[in-house]
Amino acid sequence: MSEAEALRAELAERAARLFSGRVEFQLSAPALKFLPEPTVPEIAFCGRSNVGKSSLLNALTGRRAIARTSVTPGRTQELNFFEVGEPTLFRLVDMPGYGFAKAPPAVVEKWRRLVRDFLRGRVVLKRTLLLVDARHGVKPVDAEMMTMLDEAAVGYRVVLTKADKLKATELDTVIDRTRAEARKHIAAHPDVLVTSSEVKLGIEALRAAVLEDAAV
Repeated sequence: MSEAEALRAELAERAARLFSGRVEFQLSAPALKFLPEPTVPEIAFCGRSNVGKSSLLNALTGRRAIARTSVTPGRTQELNFFEVGEPTLFRLVDMPGYGFAKAPPAVVEKWRRLVRDFLRGRVVLKRTLLLVDARHGVKPVDAEMMTMLDEAAVGYRVVLTKADKLKATELDTVIDRTRAEARKHIAAHPDVLVTSSEVKLGIEALRAAVLEDAAV
């Protein structure tokens, strides 16, 4: 085993231990004035309203329902904060889903202001994970979010979800296209993470990436 492989294995083991410990919901913030004090690093999760964000958060933390899943996309319209570690080492932030077709314009504008202001003003935000449905790849609405992250100067990783729904050759094509799209964006991390909440694909690597980005 090379030194780099040994370091990755050690990080993955530490991540597994950490997420098997304390992970608790802290609060929901419908506006910036309700945000918790910026005392620890934060890793945010964003994606289209039906991308499987809640399921991935549940798989990441090894919990069945730490984040709510719903048959109605777009239920999360607030910033939800979860504390990890005892004492708290960092927070996970579940951001409101975007791309909901039936939402009134006022709701969409409220979402845009909340997300934009959070991204631009949150000094402890270390990384955003942009979730993209592997079955569809980067859609125009995802590219818009990538541009918003670029403009906010927030470094982000692209995470493909529901990868188990594709054949291996189809998945390889989506990964290549997603990497090519990420290279067009100045704030995007060059690596693309590939996951499936259902079969736990890529969860270990995702946990390690979260720890690496939080620098804990």
